[in-house]
Amino acid sequence: MATRQKRARSTIKASAQVKSNHGSSGMAPAKGKLGVMLPGMGAVATTFVAGVEAIRKGLAKPIGSLTQMGTIRLGKRTDGRSPKLKEFVPLAGLDDLVFTGWDIFEDDMYSAATNAGVLERDLLDKIKPLLSSVKPRKAVFDHNYVKNIDGPNVKKGNNKMDLAEQVRDDIRDFKKTSGASRLITAWCGSTESYIEPTAAHQSLKAFEKAMTQNDENIAPSMIYAYASLMEGVPFANGAPNLTVDIPVMHELARQNEAPICGKDFKTGQTLIKTILAPGFKARMIGLNGWFSTNILGNRDGEVLEDPGSFKTKEESKLSVLEHILQPELYPDLYGKFTHKVRINYYPPRGDNKEGWDNIDIFGWLGYPMQIKVDFLCRDSILAAPIVLDLVLFLDLAKRSSELRGIGIQEWLSFYFKSPMTAPGLYPEHDLFIQLMKLKNTLRHLKGEELITHLGLEYYD
Repeated sequence: MATRQKRARSTIKASAQVKSNHGSSGMAPAKGKLGVMLPGMGAVATTFVAGVEAIRKGLAKPIGSLTQMGTIRLGKRTDGRSPKLKEFVPLAGLDDLVFTGWDIFEDDMYSAATNAGVLERDLLDKIKPLLSSVKPRKAVFDHNYVKNIDGPNVKKGNNKMDLAEQVRDDIRDFKKTSGASRLITAWCGSTESYIEPTAAHQSLKAFEKAMTQNDENIAPSMIYAYASLMEGVPFANGAPNLTVDIPVMHELARQNEAPICGKDFKTGQTLIKTILAPGFKARMIGLNGWFSTNILGNRDGEVLEDPGSFKTKEESKLSVLEHILQPELYPDLYGKFTHKVRINYYPPRGDNKEGWDNIDIFGWLGYPMQIKVDFLCRDSILAAPIVLDLVLFLDLAKRSSELRGIGIQEWLSFYFKSPMTAPGLYPEHDLFIQLMKLKNTLRHLKGEELITHLGLEYYD
């Protein structure tokens, strides 16, 4: 018992030393307006903006938003300190958000939200003034990257560098006309065709040369990311596109102190996987196979009918189980499992995606069991609060002296199917570890003790 008490006291002392060493890292206050720029004004973007306005008007609650509804425990369980996250760190307020976007279609946000069919018309009519005021800027678009849709509201230029300069002009214009003091870009556009990194993506010099030469390996999303990071604007990528997961964007993010994070918002089926798979692993329950299929009828589903775009999405969705279950460490449990993912475009379903999962597991003495999940979810309803949280947390990172210059914000992995990490470091997909990482980062920034859940000090 004496050894246990000594070890517990040492843990407390070490935690206190962490607090003493780091203090409250410099975080500038959230003064002025925060401009939110959205490439892609479809279902996700319009549901996000409409939701923010409905919440501001007292018409709804911010369900699903960690920044708005979440709390954070500070100190011991017996201390009873659990403030709301938005009261613990200096996040921007919802009243400070202003919006713009780009889209290949000419509909303003009210018309786009109506066409998307996610939110009821009665609610949209109550917030119509704001939504009608957000009109799409001309978009950067390449039909080679998104084959199944087309639209008239598209930028034209001599080359891709010219298009990037036009986006930079848009960014400066929005900052000036909106009165925003800070900006964030959140990609809410389509999934692009699958590509792998090439020489053009390895350095700023190579990338800019490739843009002037109209290199086919420079995707539209990369042009938005380049323009944003060149302007010192943090960038969140809601699709599985390569976009910022290349050396040149890492370089730009660090150089211009413009934080970046992961790929592909973690919403429906993958969210369920990152909840269930850690449970199987924790209990040492084996997995023979996991078959997943989806039907959805929104623009995302239409885009994913193209094999190239589906390949990009498939790579993102397939990586989750491998990283959570670690078959190399547990070959008897996970060394031979089969993982299949299918997505089917079915227009009658609209944004109300349905995901079926058949999970073949085995337990004690190898006896087989099955779990079947039928998740009737609303894709944009799950994605919208992710956009809000990422906007507010990336803005916080930009204002943090400790975070803004490191580039990749791994602590935001919680929100992504494909988290980004430092080169050579495997990503953490376990939802519960991701949440602990996020909250411990906030504790660290404020000089609070990190929570380890050791708990031996309660038994001294």
